[in-house]
Amino acid sequence: MNIKKMSVLFALIVASMMIKAQSITGDWKGTLSVQGVNMELIFHIAGDDGNLTGTLDVPLQGATGIPVDGVAFADNQLKLKVTAAQIVYNGTLQGDSVVGNYEQAGMSLPLTLKRFESKLPGNPALVTTEEELKELAALDKGEYKYSVADYFARPNASSFQLSPNGKYLSYKEKDGLKNHVYIKEIATGKVIRAIEEKEEPIKGYGWINDERLFYAMDNGGNENYHIYAADIDGKNALDLTPFEGVKAGILSLLKEQKDYIIVLLNKDNPQIFEPYKLNVVTGDLEKLYENTDPANPIQGYDFDKDGNLRAYTKMVNGVEMELYYKNGETGVFELKKKTPWDDSFGIIAFNYTTPDPDDAYVATNLDGDKSRIVLYDLKNNREIKEVFANAQYDVSDMGLSRKRNYEIDYFSYEGEKSEIIPVSALYKAIDEGVKKNFPGKIYGIADYDDDENTFLIILQSDKLYGTYYEYDVKTKQFALLYDLMPQLKEEDMAEMRPITFKSRDGLTIHGYITLPKEALQGKKVPMVVNPHGGPQGIRDSWGFNPETQLFASRGYATLQVNFRISGGYGKEFLRAGFKQIGRKVMDDVEDGVRFAIAQGWADESKIAIYGGSHGGYATLMGLVKTPDLYTCGVDYVGVSNIETFFSSFPEYWKPMTEMVKQIWYDLDNPEEKAIAREASPVYQIDKIVKPVYVVQGANDPRVNINESDQIVTALRAKGLDVPYMVKYNEGHGFYREENRMDFYATMLGFLAKYLK
Repeated sequence: MNIKKMSVLFALIVASMMIKAQSITGDWKGTLSVQGVNMELIFHIAGDDGNLTGTLDVPLQGATGIPVDGVAFADNQLKLKVTAAQIVYNGTLQGDSVVGNYEQAGMSLPLTLKRFESKLPGNPALVTTEEELKELAALDKGEYKYSVADYFARPNASSFQLSPNGKYLSYKEKDGLKNHVYIKEIATGKVIRAIEEKEEPIKGYGWINDERLFYAMDNGGNENYHIYAADIDGKNALDLTPFEGVKAGILSLLKEQKDYIIVLLNKDNPQIFEPYKLNVVTGDLEKLYENTDPANPIQGYDFDKDGNLRAYTKMVNGVEMELYYKNGETGVFELKKKTPWDDSFGIIAFNYTTPDPDDAYVATNLDGDKSRIVLYDLKNNREIKEVFANAQYDVSDMGLSRKRNYEIDYFSYEGEKSEIIPVSALYKAIDEGVKKNFPGKIYGIADYDDDENTFLIILQSDKLYGTYYEYDVKTKQFALLYDLMPQLKEEDMAEMRPITFKSRDGLTIHGYITLPKEALQGKKVPMVVNPHGGPQGIRDSWGFNPETQLFASRGYATLQVNFRISGGYGKEFLRAGFKQIGRKVMDDVEDGVRFAIAQGWADESKIAIYGGSHGGYATLMGLVKTPDLYTCGVDYVGVSNIETFFSSFPEYWKPMTEMVKQIWYDLDNPEEKAIAREASPVYQIDKIVKPVYVVQGANDPRVNINESDQIVTALRAKGLDVPYMVKYNEGHGFYREENRMDFYATMLGFLAKYLK
């Protein structure tokens, strides 16, 4: 062999050795099967052969960046060690796989890792490590009667429902971190598991008929819900909407056609939803109406009890609503109403008590500021009579009895508290019984059987999470079914008070203050200001709030302001907030803070601001507008940049772009674009001088993770303390119990660091 050939050979050998030395670096994924649960593990290995480092992600648990404190690779043998979790992995590299064994706390399982390209959303390098977040949580020191788990662990049983025939009681019951659906035969007490929760949480379930249940799940919080069905014994489970990247929702349960429901799907065009009649046994789909114009999409469909499409509402040019009603003689849908989008004219229910098939109950504010309920002749386009109204608040809900020929049972609205106005004799008896037996409580009808013999009633207050009672219509007796949170004693809970104050420009603003016992004793206490999400049409309500109670348990008051643009107070109050997000909306919040200080409740030197979604945005803007007012802030899935927020809308939001421009700002208008920049926290970084904790779900379809990445990057660049939590199996807010626990534990530590 000549020298030249030997040199080439030597070079190839060296290259091969180098490739071999580097071949273990990268991302490796494997799945453990533990007691029927598949748990994905992802190892990230970096460095070189002599100095390898690693981290571990467990997406099912929302855990990322767990340090692997021992990484060794030699002679194709890989050893990984996570001391804190008692994890040891030994495997052999075989091509693009590592075949080996996983050991943890005495458990030994086979585990094969396969190379893949990790594509975690956002910038994982920004995320605060698990160790650092645990250190943050540990700052919540003290002898407290109640823990985070006491407030935020899911009840052992919840979501009680009755089968249509009243023979079965269904509910969700905890099994570790899972919440399976169980069916109890009332006559015998026999209990069976009907739906097993696996990797993804069950986001909702219900009865279709006496033999079959539906349930909904998405993937990691992406809100692309699939609807499933199963028999009450768990058999014949079926994905009814097996379409990738499609969002499904139930529009109507067809009580008169027991094996059918009507669903909405955006499977033919991601921007628009169309109604389908769905057979819950076979999965067969029948499209009921074409919605083919994304520029002017149908936004709402009104079907009657027999599944006939009677009306639909179309959004025109993104800002106008047109109601079309079907002429019973010609079959043609005729335009009946054309209104601005922020006026209301919506069909609540068709009136089946009259021989006139065109009568319907409608919620409308066309003739005034507040929404009221009227009986309306849709064919002749005229109001027959007003059936219910309230001078101070919007009214938009009512109940009808299918059993008693669609007699009106009640009207409801939300003022300072939730109000039910009984109409029928049955509901008057329930209302009277609640007020007599449970004074000071508000109630809701959770469910009832088709014969209306048994009602499930849930009682709540500001100090009571919720208690289910069975109400026997014949005996008019209440029987305790289940206390959702028995560990939380009413006598230990804080008081939530409705408040009213004037804004600086004269608007009457409503809200709530939750006061710990120290404040009731006249002591000024630290306060958390909690602007709500939305912002349009959403409001805070009186009742048990786990967040405000948790804060109170640590000695903090909580202020919630229903600022202009909040829902329930009429359309003029709503409109007063248009193009004022981040500006006069924030003024209302600030005026609420000044009010709380003036009442002697709050220590003005110890005030934090915290919120989710728009509330997260308001947190950042509060720190921008009034940097001296707040001590710190917690931004939870919040918008930081109005421009990038608009550009990342999910497809099904895009038809509403013009509406959003009216609510927020029109970025095509130079003047409004300049305002939007001023109202975007990421462009006002120089004004934020207080610590911020940022929390995000990686799969959030509404507020993209980029919103949080931007603000974290910008704030850290100027040297601020900015811990950053990302959960990679969550979307717009945390649904999984373990993630909520982590979030609130760390937030308490963060608040303790700056408010104590």
